[in-house]
Formats: sequence, structure tokens, C-alpha cells
Amino acid sequence: MMRKRILYFLLVIGVMILGIYSRKYGQYLPGFINEYSGDILWALMVYLGFGFLAYKTSIKYIALSSLIFSYAIEISQLYQEQWINTIRDTTLGSLVLGHGFLFSDLICYTIGILIGVAFEYFYSVSNKIKEYKE
Repeated sequence: MMRKRILYFLLVIGVMILGIYSRKYGQYLPGFINEYSGDILWALMVYLGFGFLAYKTSIKYIALSSLIFSYAIEISQLYQEQWINTIRDTTLGSLVLGHGFLFSDLICYTIGILIGVAFEYFYSVSNKIKEYKE
């Protein structure tokens, strides 16, 4: 599969903006969406970022890589030494590394990555249909 890098770059930016807004204005969202949307969007952004970087790679490889990366970040939150907590206390460190391990985050990451997979699958199928009709 060959991805259009500009599209993935724009999607990453768009998902980042949605994620920031979900944190900033989350009180206006229903409780369930408020609680989990940020983590789902974070994983979707990771998936799209991997798609941007490895734009010639299969959907399966991107999904697996994104899942491993996301799970590793979450599991790393079990490690609570001062030096890494100092990084986590910065805005960027907090956004990338998070603060505390939650099993629910693993579920959210899986959902976010599955959304990315579904997007790519349907996008590639629609392109194949277009090519077939031409």
C-alpha cells in the first residue's frame, strides 16, 4: 500500500487538534466520551504517524507497530523513577509518556488503532473501486 504522505500529515495534525480540544473542552462532552476520547485519539495519531513515516508499509505492519509502541508507552508508566517523572511533568512529556498505568488505556489504544485500520481499509477499498471503474 502506498500512502499519500501529505494526507497523513494533515490527519495527524487534525487528530492532535481534536485531542487537545478533547482535553480542554472535555467538560462539554458526555462523560464516557470525555473520559476516553483523548486516549483513543492519541493512539489514532500514533497509527497515522506510523503510516506517515512508513508510507509504503502494509496496514497490518503499521497496526502492529502502533499497538506495540502504544502499549510500551503505557507499560513504561509503571516505572516511576525521579528522572522520568521530571520528564513527565513537562507538557510534552505528559502528552507523550503519560503519568500512571491504566488498563483502560490499553483498550482505548486498541480502539484508536482499529479506527485507523478501518479508515485505511475503507480508503484503500474505495481507491480500488475507483481504479476498477476507470
